[in-house]
Amino acid sequence: MTDTTANTSTRMRSLPGARVLRDGHVLYWWVEVLAILAFYGVYSVIRNLHGGGANIPPHALDHARQIISLERHLWMYHEETIQSWAMHFRPLILAANYFYGSFHFIVTIGAGIFLYRRYSDDYPRFRNTLAIATALALVGFTFYPLVPPRLLDVYGIHTHFIDTLQRDPAFWSFDSGGVQNVSNQFAAMPSVHICWSTWCAFALGPRLKHQWARVLAWCYPFFTLFVIVVTANHYILDAAGGLVIFAIAWFVSGAVTRAGREPTPAAPPDSARA
Repeated sequence: MTDTTANTSTRMRSLPGARVLRDGHVLYWWVEVLAILAFYGVYSVIRNLHGGGANIPPHALDHARQIISLERHLWMYHEETIQSWAMHFRPLILAANYFYGSFHFIVTIGAGIFLYRRYSDDYPRFRNTLAIATALALVGFTFYPLVPPRLLDVYGIHTHFIDTLQRDPAFWSFDSGGVQNVSNQFAAMPSVHICWSTWCAFALGPRLKHQWARVLAWCYPFFTLFVIVVTANHYILDAAGGLVIFAIAWFVSGAVTRAGREPTPAAPPDSARA
């Protein structure tokens, strides 16, 4: 390492909030926060370009028919039955509404902070995985807008689905003017809820201290699947799409992430090999 490189590295580590990884990379919590906020802002803008507000995107209803037809062909179309059963238990529906609107962010943010503070060397790959998967979701939202189950009746497909957030609003409702204007209700395929919850399970499941906490972490994606179905926000195939983008992002991030990896041992000099 040259003196200039060493001095630069020393100056970087002297900045506030520095966290040095085992390979020498330096992370700053405030840089991570700013980057995440900027990324999510850009993501939100792009997501809402094709379906923000109440106007239905072209082919979104056709795509819903395709999904329902494929699920019936695969014997997977059970969303109506599951929701119909759950509607008999109003506390369960209320809990699902609050879960849907809050855990998606709270658990993901908590898992990210946990990784950054306790497993800093693992954090870069998980951060990159989440970013890549979320960016991949935009491809689905842009090219495959989809009417979710709770809106099928609104657009002319008669079903027995109920918009639970409309009936029993939690922190918010899609029908409120502000949320309706800033949220793309047709960004359903793939399910980011399932993608992020699976990310949380992989982040927390192997690393939590107590067995009960590890079990909860691994069950979290299944809880999320139940919630997105009983609230009629997603089809089961949307969940499968969420798993696909997570898997792609996990392997891509493994190939491109360098920060936090074990440093490659230097080759011995020729004289030593001799």
